[in-house]
Amino acid sequence: MSSGLSSKKEQAGHGSPFVSFRTVFNNYFLPNELEDKMDTSLSEQEIYSVKADDILLTRTSETIDELGMSCVVLNDVQNATYSGFTKRLRPKVKGVVYSKYIGFYLRTKMFRKTMTNNAFMTLRASLNDEIFSYLKLYLPDYQTQVKIGDFLYSLNQKIALNNKTNTELENMGKTIYDYWFTQFDFPDKNGHPYKTSGGQMVYNETLKREIPAGWEVKSLSQICELQRGVTYGKDDEMSESDENVVQILRGNNISNNHIVYDSNTVYVSSDLVTKEQKIKKFDVVITMSSGSKEHVGKSAMFLFDSPHSYGAFCNKLTPLNESQFFVENFMHSYFFKIYINHVCIGTGINNLKGEHFSKVYFAYPADSVLKQFNEIMKPIYEKRSYMEQANEELTKLRDYLLPLLMNGQIEVK
Repeated sequence: MSSGLSSKKEQAGHGSPFVSFRTVFNNYFLPNELEDKMDTSLSEQEIYSVKADDILLTRTSETIDELGMSCVVLNDVQNATYSGFTKRLRPKVKGVVYSKYIGFYLRTKMFRKTMTNNAFMTLRASLNDEIFSYLKLYLPDYQTQVKIGDFLYSLNQKIALNNKTNTELENMGKTIYDYWFTQFDFPDKNGHPYKTSGGQMVYNETLKREIPAGWEVKSLSQICELQRGVTYGKDDEMSESDENVVQILRGNNISNNHIVYDSNTVYVSSDLVTKEQKIKKFDVVITMSSGSKEHVGKSAMFLFDSPHSYGAFCNKLTPLNESQFFVENFMHSYFFKIYINHVCIGTGINNLKGEHFSKVYFAYPADSVLKQFNEIMKPIYEKRSYMEQANEELTKLRDYLLPLLMNGQIEVK
């Protein structure tokens, strides 16, 4: 067991492959391509190496729910190192634990509950080496592990393929948004890019920039209804199998501009949820409060048809006048993120308030432009919705089968 590299700010962003806390948290298995880079020496690359069969765990965070999230390495990663906010577990011997099996096992509700129950919380939640001396693993014989691991991994690969398709669709939408509403090169009446082709631009005093003639300046509160989330206590939490329950989304269910589900899903009685607090397809959920400034302002569009709600530390934005796709892309823009970083500084906790949404201004398009944008974007978002719902079903199937496969109730032939 080894803790990771304590890096300096000037090392980041260039150099050799680097496994970040975020990468470990978001992946059952280490991706083939790592987004992050770190300028490291040969000795650091040797000490903090990343090799096949390694298990990387998140070891410290603001919340206990984020601790002990595992990411298993399937192949050696040349010259790579890993974050000091993670811990590396390296098998002492081969042929005892199959990597694809343990990758799923460590993410089961049973093991995650054991991990969070034994975590240590002061100002930050953390894991220490002692916890691993009394955590028990259930390991079938190696060949059974191989069968189970390979089968579940095939489901994961389908989920990954759907995610890749969704990423491409999302990037397509972002590119269109950027051309139309950042560069103002939406199609003019002749189908030519508006600004580049000499379309009339008018200086706006509020935005301190030129915007297309006929456009308005509006705030988020003018085109969105804002609704605070459900307040509930520990005693209000129920089981998925109970009657008349509603699933509650929280801040940790928003990651990389998407709604994600984890093993700590919360359900409460539907009596606690008002009609206004139900999430509809294409509503946007945003984190309003968190102990970490980085988490405040995280948002994602809800792409499901199933009934959900959200906790009191979140808000729901319901865009009006067919502006949902415009709003979602704006809230992921660089401008909005800078604004959030500026306003959400609190004392003990970082907060956004409803009044902040009335002070973030942008160029709002003419009706004809917005209508044309929606006609292009809706099929993209419907396809994303289909993919995300398919992945949710595949994920449920995978998580349902895992304990049955582990205890021998069903077998892989």
